Amino acid sequence: MPKPKLNQIVAIEKGVKSRVHAELTADHHVLQKDELFRGHAKTYRPRDEDPTQPTGETLPDDNKKVIHRAEDIVRETVRKMSELFDVTATKDWGNCVAKADVVVGGQVILAQVPVTYLLFLEKQLTDLHTFVKKLPTLDPSENWEYSKDQDLYATRPVQTVRTKKITRPLVLYEATKEHPAQVKEVTEDVLAGTWSTIKYAGALSAQRVNELLRRIDELQKAIKFARETANGLEVDEIKVGEKVLSFVFS
Repeated sequence: MPKPKLNQIVAIEKGVKSRVHAELTADHHVLQKDELFRGHAKTYRPRDEDPTQPTGETLPDDNKKVIHRAEDIVRETVRKMSELFDVTATKDWGNCVAKADVVVGGQVILAQVPVTYLLFLEKQLTDLHTFVKKLPTLDPSENWEYSKDQDLYATRPVQTVRTKKITRPLVLYEATKEHPAQVKEVTEDVLAGTWSTIKYAGALSAQRVNELLRRIDELQKAIKFARETANGLEVDEIKVGEKVLSFVFS
């Protein structure tokens, strides 16, 4: 009979656990009902065999069958739990020897990695992918250059003018002998100075973020491939359940 592969054992373990748990739960409910394990056989014998006499009467037998036997439930429990113990042991023993290389672009990044650690890496890289996607990126509407002095990205200086409002008198009519001059105040914007603005940013370029995401995706694929390779290993079926439970119940 061919040996099972580790991925086959992993595939059935969850189903075995669910089924055995459900069956043991049902047995547990039976065990709570003490009356199912007790019975009796009662036969009535009257003092006077003649039913016509004052003390004579005939009554039917009173019988109650035992529905369940504790030893039968113990035997079934051992059988069910042995199956669960064995499939889990086969998986765990297999995990001890199931290993594979993580290869990216022909380069071995990690050699002979246990399948349990490959599962850990998969979860971590999923979280890392989420982290990288949330990294801030540079505003694409600006032209950025890296400033070694500031250790930041910076734009070239942009000049903008600053104006201010001033009030001055405006002569509407010059003064004459008969009338004084007519003057009113007007406001106007005049150049006050110039701003020179340099913008700085501690964000990453979109190209950098996309490259990080590409590398993570590539590594994730390599890890999944390695996990499938490791899980395809043929494993020995481990039989320990009966030994463990027979120690308890024998």
